Amino acid sequence: MNITEKIWTEYHTKLLSFIRKRVNDDAVADDILQDIFVKIHSRIDALEEETKLESWLYQIARNAVIDHYRTQKPSEELPEWMAQQDINKNERAKQELAACLEPMVDLLPDKYRDAIILSELEGMNQKEVAQKQDLSLSGAKSRVQRGRALLKGMLHKCCEFELDRNNQLIDYTKKSDGNDCC
Repeated sequence: MNITEKIWTEYHTKLLSFIRKRVNDDAVADDILQDIFVKIHSRIDALEEETKLESWLYQIARNAVIDHYRTQKPSEELPEWMAQQDINKNERAKQELAACLEPMVDLLPDKYRDAIILSELEGMNQKEVAQKQDLSLSGAKSRVQRGRALLKGMLHKCCEFELDRNNQLIDYTKKSDGNDCC
């Protein structure tokens, strides 16, 4: 008789009773007990002191019951107010705003417009922008940041934005104050 069989003979009734006190379904309790003995069999070499066998077995049993309840969480449909927004609507809003940005970029003062075009539209990093415009790195960073701030101000003058909790655009509406910048 190997060690797993000895443990089964001595402890399976006690462990099953322990599990049934925590799980109401007998069939589930039997399944958990089987899983426990698979774990015992595969990890018996990890037991350093045989005197701690019983506490080790019950720790495995406790963890198995906890795992059972973690996997059995009921899934409920999200309330309507929490449901994810329509992705196509989000993408449409982003595309419309991207089209608005082009004329706004043209309205920027030359030094900021050029920095924004190089960094945001042509994909240059700020070091490359600095070299292209014969500026220091901090000067290029300042121009890009100032250009972004000016664009942000223009956008907020003409539109109101709805953002999710991750600050991602959900939708926008144009303001009706006659400011038709896009």
